[in-house]
Amino acid sequence: MTKYLEIGQVVNTFGIKGMVKVKPFTDDIKRFDKLKTIYIENKNGRKEYEVVEIKYHKNMVLIKLSGVDTLEEADLLRQSYLLVDREKEEPLEDGVYYIVDLLGLEVYTDDNQFLGTVQDIFNTGSNDVYVVKDELGKQILLPGISDVIKMVNLEEKKIIVHLIKGLI
Repeated sequence: MTKYLEIGQVVNTFGIKGMVKVKPFTDDIKRFDKLKTIYIENKNGRKEYEVVEIKYHKNMVLIKLSGVDTLEEADLLRQSYLLVDREKEEPLEDGVYYIVDLLGLEVYTDDNQFLGTVQDIFNTGSNDVYVVKDELGKQILLPGISDVIKMVNLEEKKIIVHLIKGLI
């Protein structure tokens, strides 16, 4: 398991006082309200910042960080990723997982047929979609619904799915 979780990416600056505009990578955008510190990671490494202020604007998060006080300083953070320490996060509900923990898991049908490994997960609005690729590069898209995803076992790095009619 990774120590840090990506929760967003700085996509632009906002205003002239050093705020950054962040595209969130979370289902619950209000989780940013609880942040006291974050890590910013880019080609120069990872640095911890104190969160001074959080605002929301058109599904984006506006963040004022301690020590980032000008438009020019904020612009240097563009394209950086926001990280949080996994150990400081509240536990997830049963059946809810971080995407980073699901990537690379092997996917099997409920009759033990190997389908491939999870390469990506994206959200369509109504549900997540698991992108599974086999060793030949064939891609299967599986909806992240309870009728299909039957079991996730992080310890065994395995997902069991039920293929409903017309799925593949």
